[in-house]
Amino acid sequence: MREAPQDAKPEDWHRHFAALANDRAWTLAEQRTDGRDDAELLAAAHASAWHWDAVGTPLQRLRARMLLAHVHALVGHGATALVLAGDMRREFLAGPDTPDWELALVHAIHAHAAHAAGDAQAHAESYRRADAALAAIADDDDRELVARTFRQVPVP
Repeated sequence: MREAPQDAKPEDWHRHFAALANDRAWTLAEQRTDGRDDAELLAAAHASAWHWDAVGTPLQRLRARMLLAHVHALVGHGATALVLAGDMRREFLAGPDTPDWELALVHAIHAHAAHAAGDAQAHAESYRRADAALAAIADDDDRELVARTFRQVPVP
């Protein structure tokens, strides 16, 4: 567990709770099998996004939207997932410095959101892009990290 701040500055506590909720949401997302923890999963992802909105960098806020898109796709909130995924995908693809692992994750989450929203064409296209981007990740640990999320995406 993360160590709590030793001061009373709200921004330090926002960062603490943003990271804590982010870690919890990703853990629940990776372990999701039957939907039992979906309420906690949604709450953690939204809490993380709320705290990052208060004190995060633009990249932290963008990654929080990525997590929200992922979580909404997982729980079947397709319309919301696709809006969030489309927004974060546009921003990540516009950035020249997006690392290979994050690019693959963006495509995987967009594919899952498209599937949850019933958009078969977007699902297939993003799935294809995710698969290619996953294979192009240089670092083995990064590739496995993204693969854990990609395995949750239904094959078109």
